[in-house]
Amino acid sequence: MRPSQRTVQTVHGPARVSIYRPQGQLVGTILLGHGAGGGTDAADIQALLPLIDDGWTLALIDQPWRLAGKKIATTPPTLDAATREVAASLAKGRGALSRPWIIGGRSAGARVACRLATELDVAGVLNLAFPLHPPGKPEKCRAPELLLPVNAAIPTLVVQGLKDPFGSPAEVQAVHESVRVVSVPGNHSPSRDLPAVLDAARSFVQALT
Repeated sequence: MRPSQRTVQTVHGPARVSIYRPQGQLVGTILLGHGAGGGTDAADIQALLPLIDDGWTLALIDQPWRLAGKKIATTPPTLDAATREVAASLAKGRGALSRPWIIGGRSAGARVACRLATELDVAGVLNLAFPLHPPGKPEKCRAPELLLPVNAAIPTLVVQGLKDPFGSPAEVQAVHESVRVVSVPGNHSPSRDLPAVLDAARSFVQALT
């Protein structure tokens, strides 16, 4: 399964998009971003690739800081700006990716997805390991970010590790009753039960269509 790749020049440097296309009828597109310490080769992101068998195009976005060889992510505004420019590129011209769009990602990428969901007019938000708060610091809660798509009535899924120090499934569920939370084994790292991650995502996106 080899993707086509696009390089998108952003204000913060080049970003790379790996695009996996279905063979048959197109249902829509899922844009996925990565976390603050890794790329789109993360196991739980890669676990979603079988969704192309259901007609979804998957566009995996590697941020400019990754391509520049940095080890730690740049600030949230830079992540948003780069993702915004990538999305604009993917939405125009003969190579535009089919709608509806779902946006998502893991950890920092999930935060970006929530912040941009209303702006990009997506049908849903697919969060892997949403970092609700820094470990041991529940007072620094990022619930307002998670609530951005929820308050706009955009269906929102969070697939969360049972022992995630950045927020347990119960903590995430307490943010709002309409957030769909699926718990999986593990912590903030990719789940040990990747089929469960795929099943949760598949059920979520199928319900949107």
